[in-house]
Amino acid sequence: MEGALDLLVSITSIATLGQYAWSMRAHFQSPTMPPGAMIVSAVVIGVALFFLAILWIERQPVAAKIGGLAIELASSVLFWWAIAISRKARLRFAFDADNPDSLVTDGPYFYIRHPFYASYIIFWIGWGIATWSIWAVVPVAGIVVIYTIAALDEERKFSRTALAGAYGAYRARAGLFWPRLRRDRRSRRMRA
Repeated sequence: MEGALDLLVSITSIATLGQYAWSMRAHFQSPTMPPGAMIVSAVVIGVALFFLAILWIERQPVAAKIGGLAIELASSVLFWWAIAISRKARLRFAFDADNPDSLVTDGPYFYIRHPFYASYIIFWIGWGIATWSIWAVVPVAGIVVIYTIAALDEERKFSRTALAGAYGAYRARAGLFWPRLRRDRRSRRMRA
């Protein structure tokens, strides 16, 4: 059973990376791949090989593999939801030098400003859990830092466009990678 689970996690992880690679050609609209995106791609390949090695060399609890797999699948749901909603927008690669020219606020974007980056982070957390290795913490933390830098870079670019006002209002209501917790003002007044 362990070998079958290792194979399932490996296939799911590689397939998830394949869908991300597909999106680079078929969904995002940058004329060329920016150097920052090339670095991200190199990091992704390196970490993927590292995680595959850990998965097949070390033993992991079955619960870690199943839990990690479930988290990876959840990341794919978020990824494809973001693809479906942003199809008509002209989204660019991470670290693209051009300023954004469209703002998507429906679907997962209603709750979070960067659902693609959030899906990538969730995926890596899931694969890290599936490896059940303390060594997975460093690459996952590095990937979180990279995607956070990319997201904040995009947010700075919005401030330089005609979309700055709309993006400011959007930013006040939607979380960066995780939905904002909303407090009901009426219930706070009633307690006072």
